[in-house]
Amino acid sequence: MQIYTRTGDKGYTSVIGGMKLAKDADRVKAYGTVDELNSIVGIAASTDGISSELKEELMTIQQYLFDCGNDLATPHGKNPYRVDENLTLWLESRIDEYAGIPPTVESFILPGGTKLASLLHFARTVARRAEREIISFQWTNDMNSEVMRFINRLSDYFFAVARVVNSQDGVKDVLYERSGRVFHTEITKADLKD
Repeated sequence: MQIYTRTGDKGYTSVIGGMKLAKDADRVKAYGTVDELNSIVGIAASTDGISSELKEELMTIQQYLFDCGNDLATPHGKNPYRVDENLTLWLESRIDEYAGIPPTVESFILPGGTKLASLLHFARTVARRAEREIISFQWTNDMNSEVMRFINRLSDYFFAVARVVNSQDGVKDVLYERSGRVFHTEITKADLKD
């Protein structure tokens, strides 16, 4: 297997189906950021002290991220897509399970805590960037919309898991001092005015 192709020397890359694109094309930015996210998840999964259950879950997410990258690199209609709503539903079930573990917060928290939690917060922010890159790509291209849903939910997943990791290690979330109440489910009088 030859690793280098030399096509990148002139600023181009090939996507699935053989189409050549500039390396700064929206499609390439989108799947490139997903690839970056996958690497961060790999670092988190290899952190000392991680539970075997969470490590396995993160490795499953890495497989799904490869599926996302594959779908983003596939021009519409070239091949069947790999990401479907079941991946997002699985993530939502994991988020729901994790949400009840740490103490409730109603304000923003500072990313940090343990090394693993900090890496998960880092993954959350890169997932948000991947989401922005995918949105830019989708304005001018047909794509698998399930990828967008999965990546959107993935940032929520990383937030929830980071909080659980800190809570289980006895590390309190550090609240943003000037944050207002942002996480709530009750309908207030102010909400009714909007």
